[in-house]
Amino acid sequence: MKTIAIIPARYQSSRFEGKPLALINNKPMIMWVYNSVKNSNLFNEVLVATDDDRILKEVKKHDGKAIMTSSSLSCGTERCKAVIDILEQQGEYFDIAVNIQGDEPLIKKEQIQKVLDGFSDKRVDIVTLCKEIEDYKDVEDSNVVKVVCGKNNKALYFSRSPIPFDRENKKENNINKGIYFKHIGIYGYKTDVLKEICSLPESLLERIEKLEQLRWLENGYNIIANKTNIDTIGVDTPQDLENVIRIINKNNII
Repeated sequence: MKTIAIIPARYQSSRFEGKPLALINNKPMIMWVYNSVKNSNLFNEVLVATDDDRILKEVKKHDGKAIMTSSSLSCGTERCKAVIDILEQQGEYFDIAVNIQGDEPLIKKEQIQKVLDGFSDKRVDIVTLCKEIEDYKDVEDSNVVKVVCGKNNKALYFSRSPIPFDRENKKENNINKGIYFKHIGIYGYKTDVLKEICSLPESLLERIEKLEQLRWLENGYNIIANKTNIDTIGVDTPQDLENVIRIINKNNII
């Protein structure tokens, strides 16, 4: 099984313009992500997919690999598909592509391994992660996407609403019983599936919840949400960046 990690990185951001190039201890954030993924030794190839020449040059300056993709692409999934298309035109083919967020400098090897492990079942199309929610305020937070799974971690539904609905109102008790799970947005796709899902029109549930994975579920794709004990810490604002820097310095992460 030949694998590639693709790290989408856009310069434009409404809350934090240019964040891939924001410095963490004198190294741009995108290189923290790139190096963590590269040093995991889990992939045949690791690439940054960007739409901005400044990011492209910075990655190459630090001996990383990057590919320029169109600024018209609407999401990381489409950017991953664009990379696969470019590589295939060059005669390079991969079985599995893993989409790793370019704003998560604390990504761990264990998380990535959990995604790749999901493809041991040949029936699986897409693999993602989830983590048990420990604080009920996260269940009610619409910015925290929840997922409900069936047997073998098969995703049944993703929502910004509290799911499953707590009919007997035992919120605090259920938190300690593995009822609620937060979706963690790292995706692994079979590359043929990646091409298919990018050709699908926006679905009704996707439009309502603003969650692209609902389009895939509505069209019958088999999504596995493997459980992890490690949460992700994304950088959406300068304040988030300061928090990440504190964690890195406190734990002497290099």
